[in-house]
Amino acid sequence: MNGSTALEGYLGALSSQWKQAGSSEMTQRGGSRGGVVTISRQAGSGAHVVAEAMVATMETNAPKDALPWTIFDRNLVEKVLEDHDLPARLATSMPEDRKSEMADTLDALFGQQATSWTLVKQTAETILHLAETGNVVIIGRGANIITARHPSAVHVRLVGSLDRRIEHLMDYKHLSLEEAKEYARTEELGRARYVKKYYSADIEDPLRYDLVINTDRVPYEEAGRLIADALSARLSRLSAARSVAR
Repeated sequence: MNGSTALEGYLGALSSQWKQAGSSEMTQRGGSRGGVVTISRQAGSGAHVVAEAMVATMETNAPKDALPWTIFDRNLVEKVLEDHDLPARLATSMPEDRKSEMADTLDALFGQQATSWTLVKQTAETILHLAETGNVVIIGRGANIITARHPSAVHVRLVGSLDRRIEHLMDYKHLSLEEAKEYARTEELGRARYVKKYYSADIEDPLRYDLVINTDRVPYEEAGRLIADALSARLSRLSAARSVAR
C-alpha cells in the first residue's frame, strides 16, 4: 500500500467517526452545524480577498450569538504545530510541496524531524477538526479532498488568466514583474504536486468543486457573495432536513 492510499483510508475513517460524533452532538444541542468553505486557487487569483468578502457577507447576515468566522491560510501551519505540539522550526518544512524526496528520506533515517507524510496527516487532522468546529474558510492544502464528506462544506476553485494573476500578485504582495511571474510558476507547480502526491488527485479537476470562479470575469467581492449564497443555501437545506428528521 503506498502512502497516499494509506492516508486516504486513514482520513476516510477519521472523517466518518467525526461526522457521526458531530451529528450526535448537534442533535443533543438542538443546533445547526457551522459552515465550511474550502478554497483551492491558482496563484494570484485573489483567494484571501475573496475569502474576506465571503466572511463579511456571512457575518452581516448572522445572528448575534453565531460563532465568528476564521480564515486559515498561512496561519494554518501555526494551528497544526499548536494542535500536535510540534516545534516551531518545522514551519519551514510545511509549505505546500517545498520538501524534496531525498530530504524527507534522510530525515526519516536520522530522525531529524517529522517526515512529510506525518506532517500532511497531522495537517489533515487539524483541517477535519476545524471543519467540525465550523465557520471556517480553509485555503489550500487539499482541504476540499479532506472535507469532501462534510455535509456543510462548499468547495471552491478560483482561476484566472496568468496576466491578471501576475498583476494581482504585484499589487497584493508588492512583487516586481519577474518576481510575480516566478511566484506564480513555483506556487502552481508546488500546489499541483502536493495534491497529486498526497491525495492522488488532479487539483484542476472541476468535479471536485461546487463552484469554479474565474476572477477575471467575477470581481473579488462578487465572488465572495456568490460563495456566501451557495453556503447559505447548503446550510438551509441541511437545517430543513434535520427538522424533518426530528
